[in-house]
Amino acid sequence: MRNATNTKKLVTTLVVIAVILIIFLLLGPFYILYEGQQAVITRFGKIVNTESDAGLKLKMPLVDNVVIYPKKIISWDGDAQRIPTKENQFIWVDTTARWVIEDAAKFYETVNTVNNGLSRLNDVLDSSIRTIISENYLNEAVRNTNQINDIKVIEQVQNVESNEDAETLRNLTKTQAKQETISIGRDGLSQMMFNQAKKFTDAYGIKMIDIVVRQIRYSDDLTESVYQRMIKERNQIAEAYRSYGRGQAAQWQGKTENEEKVILSEAYAKSETIKGIADAKAATIYSEAYQADPEFFEFWRTLESYKKTVPSLNKVLSTDMQYFNMLYGINKQK
Repeated sequence: MRNATNTKKLVTTLVVIAVILIIFLLLGPFYILYEGQQAVITRFGKIVNTESDAGLKLKMPLVDNVVIYPKKIISWDGDAQRIPTKENQFIWVDTTARWVIEDAAKFYETVNTVNNGLSRLNDVLDSSIRTIISENYLNEAVRNTNQINDIKVIEQVQNVESNEDAETLRNLTKTQAKQETISIGRDGLSQMMFNQAKKFTDAYGIKMIDIVVRQIRYSDDLTESVYQRMIKERNQIAEAYRSYGRGQAAQWQGKTENEEKVILSEAYAKSETIKGIADAKAATIYSEAYQADPEFFEFWRTLESYKKTVPSLNKVLSTDMQYFNMLYGINKQK
């Protein structure tokens, strides 16, 4: 009888324990922490523990609350800001950053959620970026080294007659493009932004990994100024080419005129020589013809003279002229 009673009590106890265990399990005493996650355990709003290792974890049901945060690196992409530089030149600055929740408990106490943390980061990073850019000159933001001043650009020229002309044209088209020397550079500004932001993010349990200036664009007014300067330089080079072309044209024109004068002079001398030879030969022929028949020669020459003079005479004042004897058939003897 006693054994039956003891057995009954044991069974009852086991059943109670099983029920309590089932109720305990139903209340959810376990939670799983995956790789890349970390957790803050709070009890009645107070932090009692933090977990950063992955695995199956135990908590107090009903009273413990588990807040899970990412342990991975999180990227921050801010909106491009229009910021004035130290010389009051406006530029658009687009930056990105990487951060991680280093102290989960502090993060929970200060910002509580990831979205709130991003909101705080927006304020901190935007302020840091604006402060650093406005305290430095434009060339520090757009360049990272001074190598541009070591680059020697040799203007390529074509269609020139000699190396001397090519060198002259290079000197005419040479532009002074030496840039100001920078001491910080874009990477340096990024580091300054990082140091500035880190002063505030540490208080939120956030560890900043880096801040990178992704892109810098000129504002419309500054872009127009750059374009105008480029156009002015190109116009100077174009005018140098035009000046060189005008000089070459004048040179070739002078050379052509000189060659023309030489050719005409040689041709004139040659033509005069030919005419002299022809006149001498004609004189010889005339002399031989005159000697062969003087009367006929005189008659022929007189007729040839009439052909040239008579048509141009407007009136004849007298016919009693020896010149017209041959026309009227008057015998020379008479």
